[in-house]
Amino acid sequence: MKKIAVLPGDGIGPEVVKQAIKALDAVAEVYNHEFEYKEALVGASAIDAVGDPFPAETQEVCETSDAILFGAIGDPKYDNDPKAKVRPEQGLLRMRKVLGLFCNIRPVTSYKILENASPLKPEIISGVDFVVFRELTGGIYFGEPRGRSENGETAFDSMVYSKEEIKRVSRFAFEAAGRRKKKLTLIDKANVLATSRLWRETVKELGEAEYPEIEIEYIFVDNAAMQMIQNPAQFDVCLTGNMFGDIITDEASVITGSLGLLPSASVGNKIGLYEPIHGSFPQGAGKNIANPVATILSAAMLLETSFGMAEEAKSIRDAVEQTLNESIVTPDIKAEKHYTTEEVGDAIAEIIKQKVSA
Repeated sequence: MKKIAVLPGDGIGPEVVKQAIKALDAVAEVYNHEFEYKEALVGASAIDAVGDPFPAETQEVCETSDAILFGAIGDPKYDNDPKAKVRPEQGLLRMRKVLGLFCNIRPVTSYKILENASPLKPEIISGVDFVVFRELTGGIYFGEPRGRSENGETAFDSMVYSKEEIKRVSRFAFEAAGRRKKKLTLIDKANVLATSRLWRETVKELGEAEYPEIEIEYIFVDNAAMQMIQNPAQFDVCLTGNMFGDIITDEASVITGSLGLLPSASVGNKIGLYEPIHGSFPQGAGKNIANPVATILSAAMLLETSFGMAEEAKSIRDAVEQTLNESIVTPDIKAEKHYTTEEVGDAIAEIIKQKVSA
C-alpha cells in the first residue's frame, strides 16, 4: 500500500485535487494497487484554521507519506495586503525547504488538437516537447541578507548559490537528458551575475566528469525567453536557477494554450510533491469550471516518479489525450461547448477503467 499526503490548499485546489484522486482510484482498480490518502491543511486555509500556512501536523503527514499531491496556494485577502506578516506562500516556501524539495520538474507538451488554442502560431508550437528543471530552494528567494533599510527607502535581496546546490539539481537534469535526446540547455545570466558564472562552471565540470555523452548548450535567460516564443521546439531538457525558472516556466505555459494543462513535480532525496503549475484561481472556486487536467497529469508524474509505475502513468496520460481529442474540455480550452470540472474528471477516470474490459 502506498501512502499519499493530500494537500488541497486554496481556491480551486480542492476541486482539481478531487479529480486527480478519481484518476488514481481508477488506476488502483485497474492495476490492483492500494492507495491510502491522508488530507492536511496548507496555505490560506491553514492560516484561517490554525494561524500557520504549513502547520506541524501537515509536515508530519507529508514526512510519513510516500508522495504528496498538492492543489494550490493563495487568497486575494493576502495578495491585496502587502503588510500581512503571515502569507500563504510562506507555507509553500517552507514546505519546499523543510522537505528538501530542491528540484522542480515542469514538462511542456503541445497537443495537436489544441494548437489553435495557443496564442502562438500552430507551426511554431507543433511537436513541442521539453522539460524544465528548476532549482527550488536556493537563489534570490531564500538568500540572506534581505530586507529594507531603516528609513524604508531601500530594499535588498541576495542571490546565493553553492556548488553543491547546483550539482544536485543538475544531476536530475543530466539523467533526464540521458533518457531523452542527450541535450541539455543551461539558462543563466553569466555575462552579468557571479552566481550564473558559478552555475556555468559547475554544470560544465559535472557534465565533462560524469555525463560526457550529453551535449550542453549555454544560453542567457533573456535570449532563452525570446527563443522560447520564436522556436520552442529547439529545447529538450532545460536547467536553470530558482528565479529564472519561475519566470521561464510561466512563459512556457502559453505554448499549450492553457495553464490548466501543465503538471509539475518537486523532488529531492526523499519524498516528491506533485502539483499543477496554475495558481488558486479564487475567482473560479466553487463554480465547477476549473481545468483539472494539470492536476491529473501531476498525479501521473507522481505514479511514475515516486512509485515507478510507468505503465499506470501512461494510462492517465492516454486518457487525458483522449478527452482532449474528443473535446471533453473545460471553458478555458473551449468557451462555446464545454464540460465541468467534475465531468472532465469523471471522463478521464472512466477511460482508465475501460482498460479492464479492453
